[in-house]
Formats: sequence, structure tokens, C-alpha cells
Amino acid sequence: MKILFSFLLLIFMAAPNAFADGADEIISCTSWQPNRIDCFSQGTDSAMYHKWWNGFAWAGWENLGGYLTSKPNCVSWGPNRIDCFAKGLDQAMHHRWWNGAAWGGWENLGGYITSAPNCVSWGPNRIDCFAKGQDQAMWHRWWNGAAWGGWENLGGYITSEPRCVSWGPNRIDCFARGLDQAMWHRWWNGAAWGGWESLGGYITSAPECISRGPNRLDCFATGQNQALWHKYWNGAAWGGWDNLGGYIKSTPSCVSGLLGKMECFGVSHNAQLHRKHFNGVAWLPWNTLGGGISSAPECVARFPARIDCFARGWDWAMWNRRVILPFPWQPWTSLGGTIKSLTNSDPSVEDTLESLGL
Repeated sequence: MKILFSFLLLIFMAAPNAFADGADEIISCTSWQPNRIDCFSQGTDSAMYHKWWNGFAWAGWENLGGYLTSKPNCVSWGPNRIDCFAKGLDQAMHHRWWNGAAWGGWENLGGYITSAPNCVSWGPNRIDCFAKGQDQAMWHRWWNGAAWGGWENLGGYITSEPRCVSWGPNRIDCFARGLDQAMWHRWWNGAAWGGWESLGGYITSAPECISRGPNRLDCFATGQNQALWHKYWNGAAWGGWDNLGGYIKSTPSCVSGLLGKMECFGVSHNAQLHRKHFNGVAWLPWNTLGGGISSAPECVARFPARIDCFARGWDWAMWNRRVILPFPWQPWTSLGGTIKSLTNSDPSVEDTLESLGL
């Protein structure tokens, strides 16, 4: 069995589309209170599936229907409220929401998008969604608490899904990779959109940006050398790009914690989850959290010391590893399910062995 597992792991590592740009992110999780977490993914039937931790146990997988052609992106703007968005078969953005008592039906929000939506909430009953359009520009649609605004073209020429973050009321910062492989930035200051700004670098993944507090931003991406790179806004100016080392093949997933601490995670060349920790003063060396992973990680801080990481395993199920710092990490736990890859190229174990004449 150990030899078979190692063999299958080598097959996965050799698969050309295993970490195709943007296709490695297939799980979306959100937390609307400290002891609650909701995870969403696309099933093999292209419907959206939901699994949640209710504070005591994991519920079973729930089929929420629809026909997704991107990973879902789910956000919460308040207690017991979740809004999920995804690209549909018609290239439009589709929306389904939990109102605290029941799921609403799928709603078509139109547009013609070529990336997964990326949505953010800067206050109660407010949502702003962004996506790459057919023209490679960034497009924006928002919910103002009463109605959806129309699609707004924010220009630019982006080659990754946009990533947006809010560090305060009526403030949004959006980032994306440009045609020149640099990271580009556009922001909403509460009154108007600033123009596109090049922040340089040479990145090979979508940026992953987080905020540790008002007027503070930290952005991460994989570089041409497969290392993790970091650039930050300190409230007055952008720092330079920092090479944080490592060798990761996935889009990174980063979270912030107490006292300015940060945690970044990525999947290495050997399909294991690797972690880089900032203790508030300095970055500590990389360490491995193991696993046999076939997607980018999705990590969520339910409260500052509690972190949950999720990823698809080599068996296509969703796996979870968690920690309450400063205690040790708990072992990997399978949460079941069968999660579809966005490349639509996942071979089954049987198909892989058959193709090799085994």
C-alpha cells in the first residue's frame, strides 16, 4: 500500500495541469462567528456543495445545485449570513445566499466574466464583486443594501483573477497580475477609484492580499523561482519585494492573527502543505505540515489563534488540518466529498492505472 500511494503521488506530481494558473484554487471557506466555518466547492456534477462546522461537529455535504464553471467565492457580511458567487456556464456571475434561515435560489447577475469572481464586504449589507472580463479588464458589480448596481468597467489588462481586500469602511484595494507579470493595484478611497498602479515584481500566481489593521496591507505571490514573495503597505508607502524563500507550486493562502502575526501556506513540489510564520517581528523558517494535496490550500482564521486549512487530497476528498496556537497542529482529517478540478482533467486512480497498463 505504501508503494502504491507513493506511485500515485508521483503521478499527481507529474500531471501537467495539477497546478495550472487559477485552476488550483477550488475550495472557498468563510467564518461568520468564532466557532463556525462554512466551506464550498464544485462537485463532479459541477454543482456547488457545502459542508459546515456548527461548533460541535461537521455536517454532511449539502448539494446547493447550480452549474459552476469556476470555484465558488463565498463571503459573510454579518452573523448567520453568507453570499456565494461563481461563474456559470453562460459566463455570467451567479449568486446564491443564506439569510439565516434558508438558502435563496440561484440568481443570475449577468456580465461576461473569464475568471472566478472575487467578492469583499466592507460593512453590513454591502458587497463588492470583481472579475476579469472578456477584454482582460477588471469589472465590478456591487450590492448597496437595497439593489445591485450595474457592471462597471474598471479597465486595466489583467492576467489573473483580481484579489480585493478591505481594511476599513468604504475602502477597497484590488490587486491582479498584469501582462508584464508585475502586480498591479487599484483602490477605492470612499469617493472615487484611483488609477491603476504598477507595484512591480515578477509573479506567477494571482496575488494573495490581507489586512492586519487599518491602512495596512500585505500581499504575497509566487515568483518565477517558485519562492514566496511579499510586498507591504505600511500606511505611508509601499515597501520593496521581499523573497521569503520556499518552493511552492500553488497560489498561497495567508491569514492574519494577534499582534501583527501572519501565517502563509502553499503546496510544495512534493504535494505537501508548507507553512511560513511571521511572529510579529520576523519571519521564521519554513516548516512542513505534510499531506498529499492536489489543490491550493484554503486557510481561514476563525479567531486570531485558531487556523483551519483545507485542501483536496489525492483521493479528491476535502481534507482539514487545524491548530489553536501555540499548541501543536492536529493531524490531517478527511472531510469526504469528491471535489472537481477546474481543469476538468483529473483522472481517476483506475483510469490512471489502466492508461499505464497496470
